[in-house]
Amino acid sequence: MINAVKWAVLVVAPVLAAWPAAAQAPELAMLDTLERGAWTLRLRSGDTPIQLCVRTGREFIQIRHRQAGCARFVVQDEPGEVTVQYTCRGSGYGRTTIRREGSGLVQISSQGIQGGKPFLIDGEARHTGNC
Repeated sequence: MINAVKWAVLVVAPVLAAWPAAAQAPELAMLDTLERGAWTLRLRSGDTPIQLCVRTGREFIQIRHRQAGCARFVVQDEPGEVTVQYTCRGSGYGRTTIRREGSGLVQISSQGIQGGKPFLIDGEARHTGNC
């Protein structure tokens, strides 16, 4: 009986502990499926469209806070939609939801605080070519 317990602890437990990690998809994998290159974000408010050069898809997360070094927390990570909350020390914070409609089309909703003032982004981004 003791040998069976030792076998379970030494062999089975490490395999079970490693299994969920091996089975998980990469974080924010949906963003990796988007076209690379130039994108245009047309805002529903009618404001001037925003031009983005997308290399990883993660550029859509912090549209109003483009600096590096912001802390991020993934709220939702589904095959067709991601939501990320982020904080940029001394600059503000935001929460962005990106819904994939195709490799070259996404819906983006982002709101937060930048420079002490609230912002709201709601629009549709389309791949438009190369950067």
